[in-house]
Amino acid sequence: MLMQTKAQNSLAYDISDLSLDIQLQILGSDQNRSLFSRLPEKLLGIDTNAKTVKGEKYGVKTAILYLMPAMQSGVQLCPMAKTAGCEKACLFTAGRGAMSNVMLSRLRKTLYFNQFRDQFMVQLASEIARESIKAKRQGYKLIVRLNGTSDIRFENIALPLIGAPTIFDVFPDIQFYDYTKIANRKNVPANYDLTFSYSGIEAYQPFVAKAVANGERIAVVFRDRAIVERMLANGETFLGLPIVDGDDSDIRHLEPRGVIVALYAKGKARRDQSGFVVG
Repeated sequence: MLMQTKAQNSLAYDISDLSLDIQLQILGSDQNRSLFSRLPEKLLGIDTNAKTVKGEKYGVKTAILYLMPAMQSGVQLCPMAKTAGCEKACLFTAGRGAMSNVMLSRLRKTLYFNQFRDQFMVQLASEIARESIKAKRQGYKLIVRLNGTSDIRFENIALPLIGAPTIFDVFPDIQFYDYTKIANRKNVPANYDLTFSYSGIEAYQPFVAKAVANGERIAVVFRDRAIVERMLANGETFLGLPIVDGDDSDIRHLEPRGVIVALYAKGKARRDQSGFVVG
């Protein structure tokens, strides 16, 4: 392991691209210095939110990789964030000042991904294999979401230490899925399902139009549940496309293409006025 070659209290990562307040939070606490002096013990979360837990009634366990979105790690992991205007509206709320333990954990994983990519991907593959076996023993099927709070083109990331073109080639029988704001993703593997993510920002509309023209499944976040229920009850459309309820579970790959997956804002996102939330 990398940490065997480093002094006990040294950092495992280069944090120079982080904001000064975050650097000080890491360096000013023995606990945080210790956290950032070693590699993450675990990358994936299994059914860690209420939405994915709903998949269990369909015999599915969901593994999600949560990293820092946009430029919050010093590297842009959401290339369409500014165009789509979703940096502030992101369901991941970072804010200013001190980061929570959850955010620090995600930051550490993101620095690991950015700075030790090959090792990261080997560990990711190992965890997927282990969680798949565990889920099967429990009577479930594992599905994997790689971009819980990022928008990385994992189909373009090779695994040289494993000798595989991509993570999807390592696990051809596992269903991967993601939401994305990148409209021109090509050569997406058959076992990697993508749902395009809508934003009402004017600059983003050409990409929305492209997704509609390509017959993509499009996720739209509405202001509240009442709006979604009304639209479903009245058989309304959005962008000229039929609407399906997206809150029953997060199992998107079973839904048809060419539909609107209606979600509704929760928490601080309900107050968003950027155009990301509709209604």
